[in-house]
Amino acid sequence: MTSPALAVGDDVAAQGFRFSTETLRLKTDARQELYNLTDRVNGAVRKSGVEEGFVIVSSLHTTLALFVNEWQEALLHDIKAMLNQVIVPGRGYRHDDPRYSDCDRQNAHAHLQATLLGHTLSLPIARRAMLLGQFQAIIAAELDGPRTRDLALQIVGR
Repeated sequence: MTSPALAVGDDVAAQGFRFSTETLRLKTDARQELYNLTDRVNGAVRKSGVEEGFVIVSSLHTTLALFVNEWQEALLHDIKAMLNQVIVPGRGYRHDDPRYSDCDRQNAHAHLQATLLGHTLSLPIARRAMLLGQFQAIIAAELDGPRTRDLALQIVGR
C-alpha cells in the first residue's frame, strides 16, 4: 500500500514532517580559500529537531562552490592548485573582456572553477546528525573573495 501523494497546500507538518530553513553567513578573507562548514551545518541540523531526513546546503553565489572531501591541509593545498591548473586565472576569458561583458572583477576563472565543484549538496540525516564518512567534511570554496557569502540550508525530515 502506498501513501497518498501530498497535494499543494497540504499541512506537511501534520503528517509528521519538519521543515527548517536557515541562512548561514560566511565572511571570507581571501581571493581563493576553503572553509570547513561541517560543524555549522551539523549545529543547524541538531537545532532543527529533525531526527531522520536530509539537509540541502546551497550556495547563493555563482563563485562560492560546495563539495565534500577530507579536511586535511596538504589535500586542501592540492585542491586549490588543481583548480588553478585546470582553469587558469587570466587566460583571456570573454567574461573578463569588456568587449563582451560588463563584469569588471576579472573573475571568469572563479565562475568556471565553481562549475567544476557545484553549488548544492544534499546529505542524509540520522539520529539528529548528518551522515558523513569518517574523513568527510562539507567544504565551501571561495573563488572570488574576500566577500560576505550566504548559504541556504533546508532541513527536512521527521
